[in-house]
Amino acid sequence: MPQLNPGPWFAIFIMTWVVFLLILTFKIINFNNLNEPTLKIIKKNKPESLLWPWT
Repeated sequence: MPQLNPGPWFAIFIMTWVVFLLILTFKIINFNNLNEPTLKIIKKNKPESLLWPWT
């Protein structure tokens, strides 16, 4: 059964994954964000006090 002999395919499998991971990491590292994130300034307004007519 050739499936039990890892010699022919194991080296190809490892080399394929190494090349695949190297290509992916360089593509991810070279990725530039087109829209730079900006900080949202949240301004909290002071709530207005209620004027009760009976006080």
